[in-house]
Amino acid sequence: MQNWYQIFPKNPWLSLYAWVAFCVLPFFFIFRSSSLTEIAIGILSLGLFFLAYRLSFNSKTGFVYVWISVKMAINIGMTFLFGYVYLSLFLAFFIGNIRNKVGFFIVYGIHIGTAILAIIFGIMEHGELYRTQFPFVLLTVIGVILLPFNTYNRNKREKLEGQLEDANKRISQLMIIEERERIARDLHDTLGQKLSLIGLKSDLASKLVLRDPQTAVEEINDIRQTARTALKEVRELVSNMRGARLQDELIRIQQILKAADIDFILYGNAQLTNTPLLVENVLSMCLKEAVTNVVKHSEATRCSILVKQTAEEVLVQVQDDGIGMPESHTHIQGNGLAGMRERLEFVNGILDIKTREGTILNIRVPNVILYSTKEET
Repeated sequence: MQNWYQIFPKNPWLSLYAWVAFCVLPFFFIFRSSSLTEIAIGILSLGLFFLAYRLSFNSKTGFVYVWISVKMAINIGMTFLFGYVYLSLFLAFFIGNIRNKVGFFIVYGIHIGTAILAIIFGIMEHGELYRTQFPFVLLTVIGVILLPFNTYNRNKREKLEGQLEDANKRISQLMIIEERERIARDLHDTLGQKLSLIGLKSDLASKLVLRDPQTAVEEINDIRQTARTALKEVRELVSNMRGARLQDELIRIQQILKAADIDFILYGNAQLTNTPLLVENVLSMCLKEAVTNVVKHSEATRCSILVKQTAEEVLVQVQDDGIGMPESHTHIQGNGLAGMRERLEFVNGILDIKTREGTILNIRVPNVILYSTKEET
């Protein structure tokens, strides 16, 4: 479940130093005892606990529960003999890493029951000690109850994010395959037929050049016109290959947000009028990057997108109700915002971010109207 070097749990609300303190603190309780035998038992139990804790991360399903049982037994013994209850937090964290739902709830229930019973017996045996550290014991009980669910849900969210990323990659691959098939069909239906026609007329013109020069000239003119028509169709085909339309990208974005269990709201009209495909392609890539950041980092439940085209500019606004972005945010490169700004520079666009009950990201591009021109003769 973790790499070999990740001995301590990773939790946003509890730092590494706290876990180190939980490892050192038991020795204070152990050396309070006047019996050398009890001290030796305490040190050996503590070493066995951390050995079982480490092995449980790399064990198969059956042995995982064996090591959990060992850790529970040691936790009960440490609580009863020395009044040290904080090993329960290590157990609570590990239980949250159990991916089997039934196994998770069974072990979770057993751990809560054994931890509470151990604390009750510990109070009976070390009443004065428990009274002096009652707030910490209470926090430990709360941690035993809440920490497994916190860890379990975080692992589940990370797994879903990984599956979502894999699905997006698969969708991108399928889109590439579909685009290749479309290009092959278009080339076969347009360029292929006309090249065949040019070849046939060239053979005919070569046969008529001496026998019937006038007809040969007519055939050559037909070849010239067919070549121009083929060139025009190739230009149109290449133009359609240069990028994705904004309205097509919004369909994929809606699927991504739905998979992430985020409500999607669209304002405005995504079908832009007379906008160059290059501009739409840049807007589509920036919009996709913005929504990806919402899914990965915002912890939002709702995402709204506004598309507004005026005489001066095209505005694409992405707003979420998540945790927002601090002013001193230093991970802009990692979040892809720098890449968005670089893309927008090609079309003289700008990007600005505001944090207000979530994050508001505005993408503005000057409204460049694409006028149609007649094919040169």
